[in-house]
Amino acid sequence: MSTESVQILIAMAIYMAAVIGIGIAFAKRANADSEKFFLGGRSLGPWVSAMSAEASDMSGWLLMGLPGVAYWSGLADAFWTAAGLAAGTYINWLIVSRRLRRYSIAAGNAITLPDFFSNRFKENKKVIMGISAAFILVFFTVYAASCLVTCGKLFSTLFNADYVLMMLLGAAFVLIYTLLGGFLAESASDFMQAIVMITVLVGVLVTGTLKAGGISAVFDNIKQFPGFIEFFGIASPATENGVQLVEAGIPAFGERLDYGALSIASMLAWGLGYFGMPQVLLRFMAIRREGELKRARRVAMVWVVISLAAAIMIGLVGRALYPAELSTAAEAENVFIYMSRGLLPAALAGLAMAGILAATISSSDSYLLIAASAFAKNMYQGIFKKSATDKQVMRLSRAILLIITAVAAVIALDKNSVIFTIVSFAWAGFGATFGPLVLFSLFWKRMTRSGAIAGMLAGGATVFIWKLLVKPIGGVFGIYELLPAFIVSSVFIVAVSLLSPEPSEEIQQEFDRVKAGE
Repeated sequence: MSTESVQILIAMAIYMAAVIGIGIAFAKRANADSEKFFLGGRSLGPWVSAMSAEASDMSGWLLMGLPGVAYWSGLADAFWTAAGLAAGTYINWLIVSRRLRRYSIAAGNAITLPDFFSNRFKENKKVIMGISAAFILVFFTVYAASCLVTCGKLFSTLFNADYVLMMLLGAAFVLIYTLLGGFLAESASDFMQAIVMITVLVGVLVTGTLKAGGISAVFDNIKQFPGFIEFFGIASPATENGVQLVEAGIPAFGERLDYGALSIASMLAWGLGYFGMPQVLLRFMAIRREGELKRARRVAMVWVVISLAAAIMIGLVGRALYPAELSTAAEAENVFIYMSRGLLPAALAGLAMAGILAATISSSDSYLLIAASAFAKNMYQGIFKKSATDKQVMRLSRAILLIITAVAAVIALDKNSVIFTIVSFAWAGFGATFGPLVLFSLFWKRMTRSGAIAGMLAGGATVFIWKLLVKPIGGVFGIYELLPAFIVSSVFIVAVSLLSPEPSEEIQQEFDRVKAGE
């Protein structure tokens, strides 16, 4: 191992030790009972709530997936995706956060999303709880796999090591950390990791831009690629067997492709996913005082806008600096690593690599914890064994963490996996399954239990059907599966609710009390 690699490894090891230290510091408090383990006792401050929500949401996708999209095909896809995410973040904090925090307390002091959905409709037979917990298990396992792919790519690229071995080591580290401290440790470390992520994004962008000769030089360099820096056009890399062709050291591109209204709507639809993201919604439920949500929203928006803009620009600057080095869509996701190692001293490059690790850990621990709570708290204690003690739930949750991590590792075995693609599928799954359900549950009194069940099943099924069967047809059917699935779920909720008897007087009165609290 070279001296540079050793220095990078030392810097990353120091960071990882700090993360483990946070887990140990919170271990006793977090393990007191299941409410503290899964929701932190509703004790998060506005800064921690905001930044942990965004860090856990963005994952390694922010430092690898999004820059990779910009590097590979130019500005359009990355920009419109980021625009949808920024808009979704703002609207979610503005209209959902306050009502959800209040309603989750009113509805039996719910500490998980399946708890809230089930309590909201006063279920005796926990059908909504079971379905929502099952979807959380499925989609968060896929989400966790994307994080493990990030770990594998990061360490194998840095140290020229075997991808599978590095991915498995990353999985082991994330698992140990999550087992230690639960939600409190996760949120506290996510706050730190959000700071690391935005710092390294801005630092690498500024350094890369200066190295390339400034913003003007960057755009002068990449405008030679047809459609690369357009909002309504997109570049088309000329490939052979998935590898971009290179002519005299210059990457080859086909003709510029139009980027029309359908493509824009497809990318903007990413913003709809926020309404159904458990890792974000739980932060709304966990903040210590409702009045602090406004400050949290402002913090979240500043972080999101700066981070997304920097990530996109890194992809564009990277194409100017390394036009032909990353020749496949999967390799393009390493542009942040290439820039960090090529432009920064080893110790600072280690900090930048820690930024990727931070993004990965901050997401994967959230995904694993929520998935474990879905099974242990909601399925096991909520449905199969209602007499289960808190200690039994905690023990089972740890066993489930191990199983979910193992399944995610199997999914992540393919080193050619594209992080952006994996994340987009899981994002669509949550957005369509839970997004309409959350919005209608919070803001429509006439919604019924039957409507909730129909909406969840229709939204989740449409994601799979559209992704696997409809989208390959192409043309207008090539739209991102979240948009049609979100619409289908909403239609089913409204139609089935109107066709079924009105909710009970008790449910309607609780809804009115929550609404009146504003």
